Amino acid sequence: MPWGGWDGYRPDVAHTYPPLNVEIRTPRLTLAGACDELLERLVPLVRAGIADTEPLPFDDPISFYADSPEREWQWLRSIWRGRGRVSPDSWRLYFAVLVDGEPVGMQDLTSTNFTRFGTVSSFSWLAPGRRGEGLGKEMRAAILHLAFAGLGAHEAGSDAFVDNEASNRVSRALGYEPNGTDWDTRRGEPARIQQWRLTREAWEPRRRDDIELAGVEECLPVLGIS
Repeated sequence: MPWGGWDGYRPDVAHTYPPLNVEIRTPRLTLAGACDELLERLVPLVRAGIADTEPLPFDDPISFYADSPEREWQWLRSIWRGRGRVSPDSWRLYFAVLVDGEPVGMQDLTSTNFTRFGTVSSFSWLAPGRRGEGLGKEMRAAILHLAFAGLGAHEAGSDAFVDNEASNRVSRALGYEPNGTDWDTRRGEPARIQQWRLTREAWEPRRRDDIELAGVEECLPVLGIS
């Protein structure tokens, strides 16, 4: 449902749990706290998003290789577990990506020991039919605005398989610098990961003035941020 002239989804009554009320709004899309209602609306995308073309995605946190209800249950359980394990030492914020009010993917923000180090990392996926439209870059710009402008982060990280040119192109375009390589698996096979690093100093000159935040202040105590 529209709210304040934006495309963003808002329930009739605010959620008791503040992270579910956080929204990041850009002219193209809204990131809305992934409440269960939005997760249900995302299920058809998860069901249809079977990985069958290169570059293949990570095995974790959800495998997109199987076509079965078990995959959908695994995806839901991973989010429910993550929402229930929030502490100042470790947290993950889950957002549904909405375009014209319709869910098209997810964008997450994670951190470990944020109050000590001020570092975050991001994870995202888009429905296959919405790729190639520049939404991936817009989603990342939105979550970086939350991290730096809303939470006061010092540094943001990201990573992608070295052959995932779309994701790596987004990182380069937003000012990230290469930060070494690592390994992960897809379909159980090892593959090299390109790691990226964006400092606050590198983000500031690119800071956008057309991204708005809502519900962040109420969320800070949940994350242990004073």
